[in-house]
Amino acid sequence: QVQLVESGGGLVQAGGSLTLSCLDSGTTFAFKTVTWYRQAPGNQRELVARITPTFRRNYADSVKGRFNISRDNPKNTVYLQMDSLKSEDTGVYFCHVLLYGNEQWGQGTQVTVSS
Repeated sequence: QVQLVESGGGLVQAGGSLTLSCLDSGTTFAFKTVTWYRQAPGNQRELVARITPTFRRNYADSVKGRFNISRDNPKNTVYLQMDSLKSEDTGVYFCHVLLYGNEQWGQGTQVTVSS
């Protein structure tokens, strides 16, 4: 059973930075599309950033220019570098992987941005 483990969340002041990590225990990581989602209390889960096996990147408009998604295939890890954080970035951040219709979710990591 493939497991995804997110880490790096925490409490940070507005304007600060955090880097989230998503570690995949599987053996086919390089072929997976990896997406970070977030969910704030009372809100639906929303896409934050995505990176494909060919390193194509997509971002939500709300994070463009502030967040950067990257992947290190030998380490089976995707990173989400978050800069210039705002209070509206607060939420639980989830890692999601997709390969040939098979998907997996991580357990989530809490990010809290204080204003």
